[in-house]
Amino acid sequence: MYLDFIEAHNFRNLAGKITWGRRLNIIHGSNGQGKTNWLEAIYLLARSKSFRTQRLQEAIKFGGELAVVKGQVVGGNDVRRDLRVTLQGNTKWISVNEKREPLHRYLSQLQVFAFTADELEVVRGVPEARRRFIDRGISSLQPAYVQTLTSYNKVLRQKNKILQDAAERGIRLEEVAELLFPWNDQLVSLATRIHSARINYVGLLGAQLEHTLFEPCEVQLRYRSSLDGKGDLNHYEAVLAERLGLRLPAEVAAGHSLLGVHRDELEILFRGREMRVFGSSGQQRSALLLLDLAAISLYNLEHRDYPIFVIDDVDAELDENRITQLLDYLDGRTQTFITTSKRNQVESFLSRAGVYEIQNGSVLSQQPLTSNCVMAAGAGEGD
Repeated sequence: MYLDFIEAHNFRNLAGKITWGRRLNIIHGSNGQGKTNWLEAIYLLARSKSFRTQRLQEAIKFGGELAVVKGQVVGGNDVRRDLRVTLQGNTKWISVNEKREPLHRYLSQLQVFAFTADELEVVRGVPEARRRFIDRGISSLQPAYVQTLTSYNKVLRQKNKILQDAAERGIRLEEVAELLFPWNDQLVSLATRIHSARINYVGLLGAQLEHTLFEPCEVQLRYRSSLDGKGDLNHYEAVLAERLGLRLPAEVAAGHSLLGVHRDELEILFRGREMRVFGSSGQQRSALLLLDLAAISLYNLEHRDYPIFVIDDVDAELDENRITQLLDYLDGRTQTFITTSKRNQVESFLSRAGVYEIQNGSVLSQQPLTSNCVMAAGAGEGD
């Protein structure tokens, strides 16, 4: 698959339309001109979310009421689909070929992975960032997984509301148990599905890390359940149900849920030690990049196709040698979008890339290389 073009109106400072090359696209210009905003627009079009903010209304141009990002995706057999994301206040609309679609169907249209400064939270930040990374990867393989997560979070919110109310009003434990029974029942079922999907995905991702880009890989992954040590997790559903019963008094006292997949952790290890704590800044960047490339390879194994890949401020995050290695590796695999304020850092790639200069959110000049030989959608790695 590849993104043929994108248009943006009132999204941040962007305006106009860009037609992309099918392989490498270099977006350059001075700082503050909107290079990253174009990557954010691509990410939004694919995932209906931003990699920079959870409050999408912040991305609507100041003084504007409505922002629109739309584009065209080309898949196997040259099938073209028009995607559109519209933002107005706190409301978001998504559509495919001008028809509203549920989220899990929309997310199956265009897959994107991102290497950005914000995404470094996956390696160096809180557990929630790592859980999101796993969940994004799973949903790229199984779009319906998004609905499972949505259902789990709804049940969790309802359970927490009951627990908070019980703590504030001093409701008897027996009454709370009765109120929570149907919610805990749903929680166990949904958590079991999520736990199984995550364990499987982390195992597959770890296997892909063995085919590292830079050097012998010393990064390992370990999924750690909040129920570790509490029973045989091969029977996760039974263990969680039992622990929920035992921990009811503690949950009522706390006023929120203490058990479930929302408290699990992905450990990213370097030579057996936590990357988050012991990894240098350079090692953390390399680890994130390796995780992204492993996820891309895993997607290719599943779909015999490649997602698109966006890399923000490539020269700030990687040294020149690694930039060269990375872009050589991606060439012929993914449609790649990179931003840089130092065009000379990627000078050797200009002849085989689409090159776009951005000024004040618009394209000042562009040289789209649409005729370069991209893999046909559906081709496997190495074809």
